[in-house]
Amino acid sequence: MANPIEAALKTMKTLVDNEPKQPLHVGEVYYCWFYYTTINEAEMYMKAALNTTTDDELRQVLQKSKKECQTQTKRIENFMLKEGVTLPPMPENKPDSNPKDIPLGVKLTDDEIANGISIKTAYATTLCATASTQAIRSDVSLMFMEFQAEKAVFGAEMKVFMRKRGWIKVPPHYYPPGMPNDH
Repeated sequence: MANPIEAALKTMKTLVDNEPKQPLHVGEVYYCWFYYTTINEAEMYMKAALNTTTDDELRQVLQKSKKECQTQTKRIENFMLKEGVTLPPMPENKPDSNPKDIPLGVKLTDDEIANGISIKTAYATTLCATASTQAIRSDVSLMFMEFQAEKAVFGAEMKVFMRKRGWIKVPPHYYPPGMPNDH
C-alpha cells in the first residue's frame, strides 16, 4: 500500500496541473505571510539554541530543524515573490557564539530547548493544516500540505527523541468516572 500522505499529495498535484490560475485571495496571502514569519522566527530560535547547547544529539536535531525551516522559507519566499506579494521584514541573522560563554541565568536548558522545538513544530503543523483547508487555490493548499507533512514527520521523530531523553511533557492522565481504580 502506498503512503497515504504521498497519495494525497499526488492527487493534489494532479488537481493543481488542471486548475486555471486565479489571484491569491487575502486569506491565502495572510497565511503565506504568517507562515513565512513563523518559520523564520523558528529558524532564529534554532540558531540561538545552537549557540546555547553543547549536547551533540540535540545539536543534530536543531540542525535538521533549521535546515527544514530554511528550505520551507526559501520555497514560500519564492512563491510569494512570484505572486507579487511583498515579503514581511525579518530580524537580522544571529552570529555564532560559544555555548560556554552564556551565563547560566540566561542559558536555556536542553530540556527547554527541546520543548521549544516541539511547541514550534506542533504550532507550524497546525498552521499549515488551517492554511491548506482555507486556501481556494489548489497550489496553495498543496504547498501547505507538503509543509505540514514535513513538519509532522519531524514532529514524530522529535517525540521519539524527547521520550528517549525523558524531556517530553505529559499532561495528567484522564480516568473517567466509574473506571476501575486499578490504574
